[in-house]
Amino acid sequence: MKSILGALVLVGGLEGVFPANSLSQQDTTSAQLIRLTLKDGSELIGTVVRGVPDSIMFRTSGGISMTVPKDQVESIERVLGQTSRNGYVGGDPNYTRLFFAPTARALKLGQGYFSAYQIFFPFLAIGVSDFITLAGGMSLLPGAENQLFYIAPKITPVQTEKLSISGGVLFIQSTSAGSDGMGIFYGVASYGTDAASITGGLGWGFSGDETADKPIILIGGEVRASNSIKLITENWIPPDSDIALLSFGIHFFGDRLAADLGFIYPAGSRIRGFPFFPWVGFAYNFGSQ
Repeated sequence: MKSILGALVLVGGLEGVFPANSLSQQDTTSAQLIRLTLKDGSELIGTVVRGVPDSIMFRTSGGISMTVPKDQVESIERVLGQTSRNGYVGGDPNYTRLFFAPTARALKLGQGYFSAYQIFFPFLAIGVSDFITLAGGMSLLPGAENQLFYIAPKITPVQTEKLSISGGVLFIQSTSAGSDGMGIFYGVASYGTDAASITGGLGWGFSGDETADKPIILIGGEVRASNSIKLITENWIPPDSDIALLSFGIHFFGDRLAADLGFIYPAGSRIRGFPFFPWVGFAYNFGSQ
């Protein structure tokens, strides 16, 4: 428990360690950012002030206002991120997950991502509305006689600027005949911004018709260290167990791609040798941002 509390203090405190990259209400704008791609290949990021029949009044992330003829525009798309005193700071496209556990944030209608965890566990998620996400996949374990398929719908009825609350289920079943399904029902809440946030949740495991009486506890968080890196921790505390799964690592991201490198420590176990299990994941995000 001391390790988990220390990780949460780290998440809460590191937001002020990187002042050049942190996003505060005093130095950001909340207007929807647009990427304007011109026919000569150049790109502009900023906000549309207004449109007229033949041109677009545009303000760049650096505060420069200009008029762009519409016949010179190749494409217009929304982008994640915010503007600050230092210009444009891109957003994390894979904001709906920590390493594996979901945050309470929802994909918007038309957004989605394809991901793979530990290489052999692909996952596809799509926002079918602004508050409902459908996800699932099937394992690709080499040489295995049977594989696992899984589905993971999530609903997010509460969405404010800093707080989101979600509920969902992860259902897993083997492709072997006669196997019973298993999984977890969960509720999760996330509080914070793209600069730093904390996620907590409760999950009740089930197998067949039986459901656990006590929940497993999730405590996680993330803090932005640069324009393209976050530090992440994800921790699971099972009921009636002396072992807790603690993890920490780095989340790399660009406009569409994201990748994770983490280390899992089974606290309370008597494991010998190198105490950490590696965690690797990546995701490609698609759809309008």
